[in-house]
Amino acid sequence: MQGKVLIVDDEPDIRELLEITLGRMSLGTESAGDLRTARYKLENHHFDLCLTDMRLPDGDGLELVEHIQQQYNRMPVAVITAHGSTETAIRAMKNGAFDFVSKPVDLQKLRYLVDSALQLSRPDVNSAGEFSPRKAEQQFEIIGDSDRIKILKSQIVKLARSQAPVFISGESGSGKELAARAIHRQSARQHGPFIAVNCGAIPDELMESELFGHLKGSFTGADQDKEGLFQTAQSGTLFLDEVADLPLHMQVKLLRVLQEKSFRPVGSQKEIPVNVRILSATHKDLAHEVESGRFRQDLFYRINVIELNVPPLRERRQDIAALCRIMLGKIAEENQQPACQLAGDALDKLSRYDFPGNVRELENILQRAVALCDQQVVTADDLELTHAPTPPGQESDLETETTGRSSVVEAANNSGQQTQPANYSLEKHLENIEIEAIEKALEETRWNKTKAAKKLGMSFRSLRYRLKKLGLE
Repeated sequence: MQGKVLIVDDEPDIRELLEITLGRMSLGTESAGDLRTARYKLENHHFDLCLTDMRLPDGDGLELVEHIQQQYNRMPVAVITAHGSTETAIRAMKNGAFDFVSKPVDLQKLRYLVDSALQLSRPDVNSAGEFSPRKAEQQFEIIGDSDRIKILKSQIVKLARSQAPVFISGESGSGKELAARAIHRQSARQHGPFIAVNCGAIPDELMESELFGHLKGSFTGADQDKEGLFQTAQSGTLFLDEVADLPLHMQVKLLRVLQEKSFRPVGSQKEIPVNVRILSATHKDLAHEVESGRFRQDLFYRINVIELNVPPLRERRQDIAALCRIMLGKIAEENQQPACQLAGDALDKLSRYDFPGNVRELENILQRAVALCDQQVVTADDLELTHAPTPPGQESDLETETTGRSSVVEAANNSGQQTQPANYSLEKHLENIEIEAIEKALEETRWNKTKAAKKLGMSFRSLRYRLKKLGLE
């Protein structure tokens, strides 16, 4: 590996240690003992990375971080902090630092940091430092050209140049995991693994073993060593979806991993250095979870160094046509049939719909519509929207799923359904009919899901989704 590193620290012993370590990595180095010298060397030499202490004789390391961000924003800068100074490290990363390493410097962790920083590239930024949307469209697989999506893509490019933990907020189905994958693909870790785990789907008693692994015999049933997800994700990215569902005892362990950059498998006394970037997400209001005592405040600040908000579909309606075109193409490919077209009345109806389930709901709607449509054209009637569309001129960003459901029930009442009991639920009634039809088709095909899907006039993927949604798997 070739490259040149600027080391900024007022302690000669630290500078010498870093110079020797980086020299063994075939890297060139220059040293500075204060801010003034560091700025002079930055002006007169080219560097691929800067390592700076936070406490300098003539100022704060944060000043250097900000200076580099303003004048040399293509160059990663990492900070060296006092042991346990988590707050300082978070402040540095919020100001643009690539990553941090604590004193006394762990040389293995330092090598991980330097390797990641020097692999950093900006494939979607041109020579003027501007975002290149067309190239990023192919990389990201985030479809759309609305203002909100342009901002999201631009933010992803910037976040990909850091090692800072990112908290991705957004409603269910809006594309939080897609945003996490985009950050990973644009980062220096793009050749490493991307591991996604739904924290709400793992039983509490298995959580520690799943994340950190275990040794043979460490508990009943542990008949062999098992590698945890942190080890699997080494040199890559670990995406903790629904992080708000982590039990409190696991929140403590996760916080320690983030602070110490090492973990201990269940039953082991040995610490394993971890070289993993943490991205997390939840559809819940994490600040409210902290206030209610269900989520640790210190962990909240640690994973929420930078927040990325993924907009709901109703705030990017102009992307619906492009999303439909891509999704209909994918559905056709999965079913090995020509792609269906979207009629004008169908697109108009979708453009006025509030999508409480966001992009995921749009895909499910189109899968169902393709199964119902005639002559490869999806009409408004084929959509069978479960919530009432918003009338033209009355779009509301605050429309919720509950409101949509009540609109359907109200429409049924207005069409002569007033005699239903007070606790009547149209959605539950339709759900029961759907369960009955699916179970009948499965019984008639001896539980052959492929044949049952064909009998029901839907794709295998659509049937699989409905089985999971209705609790029939």
